[in-house]
Amino acid sequence: MTTAPHRPTRGLLDTNTLLLLPQLERATALPVEPLISTITLAELSVGPLVARTGAERAARQAHLQQAEADFEPLPFDAAAARAFGQVAAALRRAGRKPAVRSYDAMIAAVAVANDLPLYTRNPDDFAAIEQLQVIDVPHPTA
Repeated sequence: MTTAPHRPTRGLLDTNTLLLLPQLERATALPVEPLISTITLAELSVGPLVARTGAERAARQAHLQQAEADFEPLPFDAAAARAFGQVAAALRRAGRKPAVRSYDAMIAAVAVANDLPLYTRNPDDFAAIEQLQVIDVPHPTA
């Protein structure tokens, strides 16, 4: 895991970072061109279906629709599938179970396959993946 010395042109946003976008005041905490993956859309698609209240369902649906409107997601393609093997192996060597954090591992694989840094609020989740550049996005209230 490394920290970027400058602001990268392109970078992949983890789902938790995407959800914080409306609250982030410092655009410099993000790449010039933020990207998301189809895995993030899949993760966001679960939200409205498991919401416990109508208000929660509406808010989650709004997040999903905003992401669909704002981004053309990078696919989990054959290159990402191959990178997933590297990611899962790295997590297992570190004593972590990739199945438990399967969305994260797949998002990391898309970043690795596309040679992109990953912007996340949870850098420790990705610490064992040596071929992945992880950038910690500060929480807006921190």
